[in-house]
Amino acid sequence: MNYENILFQNEGGIARITLNRPDRLNSFTVAMHTELRDAIGRIKGDPSVRVLLLTGAGRGFCAGQDLSDRAVAPGGKPVDLGETVSTWWAPLVMSLRTLPMPVVSAVNGVAAGAGANVALAGDLVVATKSASFIQPFCKLGLIPDTGGTWILPRLLGTARAMGLAMLGDKLSAEQAESWGLIWKSIPDEQFKGEVEKLLAHLATAPTKGLARTKELIYTNGSAPLDEALAREATVMRELGFSDDYREGVSAFIEKRNATFTGR
Repeated sequence: MNYENILFQNEGGIARITLNRPDRLNSFTVAMHTELRDAIGRIKGDPSVRVLLLTGAGRGFCAGQDLSDRAVAPGGKPVDLGETVSTWWAPLVMSLRTLPMPVVSAVNGVAAGAGANVALAGDLVVATKSASFIQPFCKLGLIPDTGGTWILPRLLGTARAMGLAMLGDKLSAEQAESWGLIWKSIPDEQFKGEVEKLLAHLATAPTKGLARTKELIYTNGSAPLDEALAREATVMRELGFSDDYREGVSAFIEKRNATFTGR
Protein backbone atom coordinates (compact mmCIF):
# COMPACT_ATOMS: atom_id res chain seq x y z
CA MET A 1 0.00 0.00 0.00
CA ASN A 2 1.24 3.48 -0.86
CA TYR A 3 0.71 5.75 2.14
CA GLU A 4 -0.55 9.29 1.59
CA ASN A 5 -1.80 10.12 5.12
CA ILE A 6 0.94 8.58 7.27
CA LEU A 7 4.70 8.21 7.12
CA PHE A 8 6.09 4.75 7.84
CA GLN A 9 9.66 3.69 8.54
CA ASN A 10 11.06 0.43 9.88
CA GLU A 11 14.76 0.25 10.65
CA GLY A 12 17.02 -1.06 13.40
CA GLY A 13 14.20 -2.70 15.32
CA ILE A 14 12.27 0.59 15.52
CA ALA A 15 9.05 1.08 13.56
CA ARG A 16 7.91 4.68 13.21
CA ILE A 17 4.45 5.84 12.23
CA THR A 18 3.84 9.55 11.79
CA LEU A 19 0.31 10.83 11.28
CA ASN A 20 0.81 13.07 8.28
CA ARG A 21 -2.04 15.48 7.63
CA PRO A 22 -0.44 18.53 9.28
CA ASP A 23 -2.72 20.98 7.50
CA ARG A 24 -5.63 19.33 9.35
CA LEU A 25 -3.75 18.77 12.62
CA ASN A 26 -3.46 15.11 11.60
CA SER A 27 -7.17 14.52 12.08
CA PHE A 28 -8.42 11.13 10.96
CA THR A 29 -10.30 10.18 7.83
CA VAL A 30 -11.22 6.69 6.70
CA ALA A 31 -8.21 6.81 4.37
CA MET A 32 -5.84 7.50 7.28
CA HIS A 33 -7.43 4.72 9.34
CA THR A 34 -6.97 2.31 6.44
CA GLU A 35 -3.30 3.15 6.03
CA LEU A 36 -2.63 2.98 9.75
CA ARG A 37 -4.30 -0.41 10.00
CA ASP A 38 -2.13 -1.70 7.18
CA ALA A 39 1.08 -0.37 8.77
CA ILE A 40 0.28 -1.85 12.18
CA GLY A 41 -0.45 -5.18 10.51
CA ARG A 42 2.99 -5.09 8.90
CA ILE A 43 4.59 -4.37 12.24
CA LYS A 44 2.71 -7.15 14.01
CA GLY A 45 3.90 -9.64 11.43
CA ASP A 46 7.55 -8.59 11.55
CA PRO A 47 9.58 -10.26 14.34
CA SER A 48 12.46 -7.82 13.82
CA VAL A 49 10.41 -4.91 15.20
CA ARG A 50 11.12 -4.32 18.90
CA VAL A 51 9.30 -1.02 19.51
CA LEU A 52 6.75 1.21 17.76
CA LEU A 53 6.81 5.01 17.78
CA LEU A 54 3.54 6.82 17.07
CA THR A 55 3.72 10.60 16.58
CA GLY A 56 2.34 13.43 14.48
CA ALA A 57 3.70 15.70 11.77
CA GLY A 58 3.77 19.46 12.12
CA ARG A 59 2.56 21.38 15.15
CA GLY A 60 0.23 18.80 16.66
CA PHE A 61 -0.16 15.13 17.42
CA CYS A 62 -3.77 14.60 16.33
CA ALA A 63 -7.05 16.53 16.49
CA GLY A 64 -9.10 13.34 16.45
CA GLN A 65 -11.83 12.75 13.90
CA ASP A 66 -11.87 14.99 10.84
CA LEU A 67 -15.44 16.23 11.28
CA SER A 68 -15.75 17.07 7.60
CA ASP A 69 -15.39 13.33 6.99
CA ARG A 70 -18.31 12.63 9.34
CA ALA A 71 -20.31 15.82 8.93
CA VAL A 72 -24.09 16.01 9.11
CA ALA A 73 -25.66 18.50 6.72
CA PRO A 74 -28.67 20.49 8.01
CA GLY A 75 -31.67 18.29 7.36
CA GLY A 76 -29.41 15.58 6.04
CA LYS A 77 -29.20 11.90 6.86
CA PRO A 78 -27.67 11.21 10.30
CA VAL A 79 -24.19 9.70 10.46
CA ASP A 80 -23.80 6.40 12.30
CA LEU A 81 -20.99 7.30 14.70
CA GLY A 82 -21.32 3.92 16.40
CA GLU A 83 -20.32 2.28 13.14
CA THR A 84 -17.32 4.61 12.91
CA VAL A 85 -16.20 3.68 16.42
CA SER A 86 -16.78 -0.05 15.95
CA THR A 87 -15.13 -0.22 12.53
CA TRP A 88 -12.15 2.07 13.05
CA TRP A 89 -11.45 3.61 16.46
CA ALA A 90 -12.03 0.59 18.71
CA PRO A 91 -9.92 -1.78 16.57
CA LEU A 92 -7.14 0.82 16.47
CA VAL A 93 -6.98 1.05 20.27
CA MET A 94 -7.04 -2.73 20.61
CA SER A 95 -4.33 -3.20 18.00
CA LEU A 96 -2.00 -0.81 19.83
CA ARG A 97 -2.74 -2.35 23.23
CA THR A 98 -2.14 -5.91 21.99
CA LEU A 99 0.99 -5.37 19.91
CA PRO A 100 3.67 -7.69 21.33
CA MET A 101 6.11 -4.82 21.91
CA PRO A 102 6.18 -1.42 23.63
CA VAL A 103 4.30 1.38 21.89
CA VAL A 104 5.68 4.87 22.51
CA SER A 105 3.30 7.78 21.90
CA ALA A 106 5.34 10.94 21.31
CA VAL A 107 2.88 13.80 21.64
CA ASN A 108 4.45 16.78 19.90
CA GLY A 109 1.56 19.22 20.28
CA VAL A 110 -2.18 19.22 20.83
CA ALA A 111 -3.87 15.82 21.20
CA ALA A 112 -7.61 16.29 21.14
CA GLY A 113 -10.65 14.04 21.21
CA ALA A 114 -10.02 10.61 19.76
CA GLY A 115 -6.49 11.82 19.01
CA ALA A 116 -5.83 12.23 22.73
CA ASN A 117 -7.20 8.78 23.47
CA VAL A 118 -5.19 7.16 20.68
CA ALA A 119 -2.09 8.70 22.25
CA LEU A 120 -3.12 7.34 25.66
CA ALA A 121 -3.46 3.87 24.12
CA GLY A 122 0.34 3.83 23.90
CA ASP A 123 2.28 2.06 26.63
CA LEU A 124 4.69 4.93 27.27
CA VAL A 125 3.31 8.40 26.56
CA VAL A 126 5.74 11.30 26.43
CA ALA A 127 4.90 14.85 25.44
CA THR A 128 6.51 18.20 24.84
CA LYS A 129 6.00 20.75 27.61
CA SER A 130 3.94 22.79 25.13
CA ALA A 131 1.63 19.86 24.31
CA SER A 132 -1.89 19.55 25.66
CA PHE A 133 -4.66 16.98 25.96
CA ILE A 134 -8.31 17.86 25.38
CA GLN A 135 -11.53 15.85 25.63
CA PRO A 136 -13.86 18.12 23.62
CA PHE A 137 -16.62 15.55 23.04
CA CYS A 138 -18.97 17.31 25.47
CA LYS A 139 -18.97 20.34 23.17
CA LEU A 140 -20.43 18.17 20.41
CA GLY A 141 -22.98 16.35 22.53
CA LEU A 142 -20.87 13.17 22.53
CA ILE A 143 -18.95 10.97 24.97
CA PRO A 144 -15.17 10.38 25.16
CA ASP A 145 -14.80 7.46 22.78
CA THR A 146 -11.72 5.58 21.56
CA GLY A 147 -11.37 4.20 25.08
CA GLY A 148 -11.71 7.55 26.82
CA THR A 149 -14.40 6.47 29.27
CA TRP A 150 -12.27 3.44 30.15
CA ILE A 151 -8.80 4.92 30.48
CA LEU A 152 -9.53 8.30 32.08
CA PRO A 153 -11.08 7.02 35.35
CA ARG A 154 -8.47 4.27 35.61
CA LEU A 155 -5.57 6.68 35.33
CA LEU A 156 -7.06 9.76 36.98
CA GLY A 157 -9.93 8.66 39.21
CA THR A 158 -13.57 9.57 38.82
CA ALA A 159 -13.41 13.25 39.84
CA ARG A 160 -10.70 14.26 37.37
CA ALA A 161 -12.12 12.06 34.61
CA MET A 162 -15.53 13.71 35.05
CA GLY A 163 -14.02 17.19 35.01
CA LEU A 164 -12.09 16.60 31.78
CA ALA A 165 -15.00 14.80 30.09
CA MET A 166 -17.79 17.17 31.09
CA LEU A 167 -15.96 20.48 30.74
CA GLY A 168 -13.63 19.79 27.83
CA ASP A 169 -10.87 21.90 29.36
CA LYS A 170 -7.33 21.83 28.01
CA LEU A 171 -4.90 19.83 30.16
CA SER A 172 -1.25 20.81 29.85
CA ALA A 173 1.39 18.12 29.40
CA GLU A 174 2.97 19.09 32.72
CA GLN A 175 -0.34 18.70 34.52
CA ALA A 176 -0.96 15.42 32.69
CA GLU A 177 2.37 14.16 34.00
CA SER A 178 1.62 15.38 37.51
CA TRP A 179 -1.73 13.60 37.47
CA GLY A 180 -0.27 10.35 36.15
CA LEU A 181 -1.99 10.50 32.77
CA ILE A 182 1.32 10.31 30.87
CA TRP A 183 4.81 9.07 31.65
CA LYS A 184 6.76 12.28 31.15
CA SER A 185 6.64 15.83 29.78
CA ILE A 186 9.89 17.03 28.21
CA PRO A 187 11.14 20.51 27.27
CA ASP A 188 10.39 21.07 23.59
CA GLU A 189 14.02 21.59 22.61
CA GLN A 190 15.02 18.28 24.23
CA PHE A 191 12.06 16.25 23.05
CA LYS A 192 13.43 14.67 19.89
CA GLY A 193 16.68 13.61 21.54
CA GLU A 194 14.94 12.14 24.58
CA VAL A 195 12.50 10.21 22.41
CA GLU A 196 15.39 8.77 20.39
CA LYS A 197 17.14 7.65 23.59
CA LEU A 198 13.96 5.95 24.76
CA LEU A 199 13.50 4.17 21.42
CA ALA A 200 17.14 3.05 21.32
CA HIS A 201 16.79 1.59 24.81
CA LEU A 202 13.58 -0.28 24.02
CA ALA A 203 14.92 -1.55 20.70
CA THR A 204 17.63 -3.48 22.57
CA ALA A 205 15.55 -4.51 25.59
CA PRO A 206 14.12 -8.02 26.23
CA THR A 207 11.09 -7.54 23.99
CA LYS A 208 9.28 -10.74 24.89
CA GLY A 209 9.45 -9.88 28.59
CA LEU A 210 8.23 -6.34 27.92
CA ALA A 211 5.36 -7.65 25.81
CA ARG A 212 4.25 -9.94 28.62
CA THR A 213 4.68 -7.12 31.16
CA LYS A 214 2.39 -4.94 29.05
CA GLU A 215 -0.13 -7.74 28.70
CA LEU A 216 -0.30 -8.50 32.42
CA ILE A 217 -0.44 -4.89 33.58
CA TYR A 218 -3.46 -4.30 31.35
CA THR A 219 -5.07 -7.61 32.30
CA ASN A 220 -4.26 -7.77 36.01
CA GLY A 221 -4.98 -4.14 36.83
CA SER A 222 -8.62 -4.96 37.48
CA ALA A 223 -8.30 -8.68 38.27
CA PRO A 224 -8.63 -10.40 41.66
CA LEU A 225 -5.27 -11.00 43.34
CA ASP A 226 -5.43 -14.79 43.05
CA GLU A 227 -6.02 -14.57 39.29
CA ALA A 228 -3.19 -12.05 38.90
CA LEU A 229 -0.78 -14.27 40.82
CA ALA A 230 -1.75 -17.29 38.73
CA ARG A 231 -1.13 -15.39 35.48
CA GLU A 232 2.22 -14.20 36.80
CA ALA A 233 3.28 -17.77 37.53
CA THR A 234 2.27 -18.91 34.04
CA VAL A 235 4.15 -16.10 32.33
CA MET A 236 7.22 -16.46 34.52
CA ARG A 237 7.33 -20.14 33.59
CA GLU A 238 7.28 -19.19 29.92
CA LEU A 239 9.88 -16.44 30.22
CA GLY A 240 12.18 -18.61 32.32
CA PHE A 241 12.78 -20.71 29.20
CA SER A 242 13.51 -17.69 26.99
CA ASP A 243 16.86 -16.81 25.41
CA ASP A 244 16.69 -13.33 26.93
CA TYR A 245 16.39 -14.66 30.47
CA ARG A 246 19.39 -16.90 29.92
CA GLU A 247 21.35 -13.96 28.51
CA GLY A 248 20.26 -11.63 31.29
CA VAL A 249 21.42 -14.01 34.01
CA SER A 250 24.73 -14.67 32.24
CA ALA A 251 25.37 -10.96 31.81
CA PHE A 252 24.60 -10.32 35.49
CA ILE A 253 26.97 -13.06 36.66
CA GLU A 254 29.70 -11.98 34.23
CA LYS A 255 29.23 -8.29 35.11
CA ARG A 256 28.67 -7.17 31.51
CA ASN A 257 25.91 -5.54 29.51
CA ALA A 258 23.33 -7.99 28.24
CA THR A 259 22.67 -8.42 24.52
CA PHE A 260 18.98 -9.21 24.21
CA THR A 261 17.45 -10.61 21.04
CA GLY A 262 13.78 -10.30 21.99
CA ARG A 263 13.35 -14.07 22.09
